[in-house]
Amino acid sequence: MSIYWDLPVIIVLVSLVYAATRHDEWDLILKDAYQWGRNIVMFLGSIALVLFLLSTLV
Repeated sequence: MSIYWDLPVIIVLVSLVYAATRHDEWDLILKDAYQWGRNIVMFLGSIALVLFLLSTLV
């Protein structure tokens, strides 16, 4: 079983916990968690893309 199946769950949990430490109201927590989750996915995706390109070009 691949370890990458746990990645979406970890991203959601980390985003929710981080947003909950900054806000008290659920609407603000969910909005901030969505933004952090999106940023994490974009960051990890860009790293994966760079590594993929490096592995195919080299």
